[in-house]
Amino acid sequence: MTGQVTARRRRRIGVETRADSVMSPLANCAYAKMNGLGNEILVLDLRSREGAASLAEVRLLARAPGLAFDQMMTIHSSRRPEADAFVRIYNADGSETGACGNGTRCVAWYLLRGGERNELRLETPSGLIDCVRRSPWDFTVDMGAPGLAWKDIPLSDPVADTRSVELVLDPADAELGRPSVVSMGNPHAIFWVADFGRVDLKHAGPRLENHRMFPERANISFARVTGRNAIDLKVWERGAGLTRACGTAACAVLVAAVRLDLCERAAQVTLPGGALAIEWRGDDHVLLSGPCELESEGRLDPSLLAQVSGQACA
Repeated sequence: MTGQVTARRRRRIGVETRADSVMSPLANCAYAKMNGLGNEILVLDLRSREGAASLAEVRLLARAPGLAFDQMMTIHSSRRPEADAFVRIYNADGSETGACGNGTRCVAWYLLRGGERNELRLETPSGLIDCVRRSPWDFTVDMGAPGLAWKDIPLSDPVADTRSVELVLDPADAELGRPSVVSMGNPHAIFWVADFGRVDLKHAGPRLENHRMFPERANISFARVTGRNAIDLKVWERGAGLTRACGTAACAVLVAAVRLDLCERAAQVTLPGGALAIEWRGDDHVLLSGPCELESEGRLDPSLLAQVSGQACA
């Protein structure tokens, strides 16, 4: 009888059942639900754990009430001595990406809060990223140098000039014109428009994201230059959809605009969620500055993850 009671109690508190006997590395891990200008970010702290999020877990958390995100940033112990932590970046559809400017600011806040340090270095799939805290909720992130050659973006076929590329579209989309393409750790295509009202981003975004020109898909932006130091921007994010803000897209649009002599090397890029300050320095690095916000924090409930236990390791 005692054994039956113990077993029932252990099942009730989620300690041991057949379904969760292989515990997810995400179970009970600390999280911070944040946003960068409305770009929804979930930060998970996995520095003391082995393993990574599975595709099923990422997709589950992307739909979970109170946790739903555009990008999920998982923090792991550093793999390199010069970095403070290693960060993996997931889109809401479960795909991984190499860079996320808004998410990186959120990670920087998480790691620097409560301390006296104002700088740190993160390792990402795209390389090392330096972050500087300018105020408690405002950070500058060095996003590195843009990729401008067709192989670096990447494109499926060679093009001579990535400032303006020929994209085969439906006849109805001919007025979109020729986009600029840039990599900021992930691929971006920027279409230059005079009137956002003439663009149906929900319709054009997913079709262009998956265009055969982009073997790794692409972030699709529509940009309107309003001055030598000002650009308005709307973005369809690869793997996430329509978003209120995208940091790498803001960097990419500035680089593309400078290459076309549409603006100066420092500008304010305004998205539906707010404005980012972007600078393409003379050393070829692109700096992104902007705020982040904490919405909630806690620990992931193992019973939520038990729905996909057994698929936990990627």
